[in-house]
Amino acid sequence: MAINLELPKKLKASAEMSHQGAAEIFRPISRKYDLAEHEYPKELDTIAALYDGLADAGQAPSAASGDRKKSEAPEAEAEKPKPAVDVTAGNRNGGTMESIINAIEMCWGDTGLMLAFPFQGLGNAAIAAVATDEQLERFGKVWASMAITEPSFGSDSAAVTTTATRDGDEWVLNGTKIFVTSGSRADHVVVWATVDKSLGRAAIKSFVVPREHPGVTVARLEHKLGIRASDTAEIRFEDCRIPFENILGSPEVNVEKGFAGVMQTFDNTRPLVAAMAIGCARASLEELRTVLEDAGIAIDYDAPVNTLPHAAAEFIRLESDWEAAYQLTLKSGWMADNKVPNSMNASMAKAKAGRVGSDVTLKAVELAGALGYSERTLLEKWARDSKILDIFEGTQQIQQLIIARRHLDLTSSQLK
Repeated sequence: MAINLELPKKLKASAEMSHQGAAEIFRPISRKYDLAEHEYPKELDTIAALYDGLADAGQAPSAASGDRKKSEAPEAEAEKPKPAVDVTAGNRNGGTMESIINAIEMCWGDTGLMLAFPFQGLGNAAIAAVATDEQLERFGKVWASMAITEPSFGSDSAAVTTTATRDGDEWVLNGTKIFVTSGSRADHVVVWATVDKSLGRAAIKSFVVPREHPGVTVARLEHKLGIRASDTAEIRFEDCRIPFENILGSPEVNVEKGFAGVMQTFDNTRPLVAAMAIGCARASLEELRTVLEDAGIAIDYDAPVNTLPHAAAEFIRLESDWEAAYQLTLKSGWMADNKVPNSMNASMAKAKAGRVGSDVTLKAVELAGALGYSERTLLEKWARDSKILDIFEGTQQIQQLIIARRHLDLTSSQLK
């Protein structure tokens, strides 16, 4: 089945709405909240209320529900063999693609503000990936951050040491999580913890925990290079008791399935992070084009590259690299919407877009000269913001490992 990456009218309308919000709300306050780190952007409440209303009316996507029908049980579906293409789904652009397009537009406005946007946290994507139908009903409208990284590890998500111990009808969580995006603002936290250390990766599960809850402490907020409008917190869990039903998906430990159940989360979030990098990079490209044209440097696509000024040739190189990342990201979203396994493609999109985002935004600062390095434009800010998009949700090196394992059909123990 051919993949049609032309956006349908529904997605174009959603993209225009997101772009308008980015242009009229995000851009005007972008510098303000970059300088006022840890101050909550109250202006976001207005657009969040509008967005929520449109979502309820079926005119905007809900991050926690995605494109999944209630009849689709994620754990059962994951165990079924999947065809190369699910022909019953048709050539469909659904919730994942819409989330990607919206992320691109919103990060064109400001990546930090997009990450600070209420009810659109990375934890919401985790809920959409593995929650049961009953959990979607309970947690469908919460604002959820995602707590994975710990002081003892970064990209190796299988090294989780936070524990979840069953005690009757409750889970008792103990551990510390760091670099939790929206950790002090979101009303819930999706926490990765192990239910049995002796069983290794297979015992790692995700749990939904209210942020204001006994045993939950926001220990501190990080001061960061970029995305300063978004809060990044350290959260401690000390004998934190939550209902048994707050474990996402099945509570059973399937050693044969291993880490796959929890890793479904990344198949949802990595294309979204790739989309963030694409949006931020596109903003830099557009601003750089204006700077170059104002300096009398024309971007001539018909002329041989070796006849162009260096700045114009570099611009075309950056733009073509950006296009490749954009298409990879759309493909990974299309695959998710059409029930095609997208783990490798999600990593490919994340790796490519993360690298392209850093390359484009830093080169834009360089080519714009003193103007790019100053605060007269947002070019230097976008360069700072983009770096995290090549790091969180799995670094460049982790993505390349995953891609290599998929190509070579090797396990994580066989290729490290």
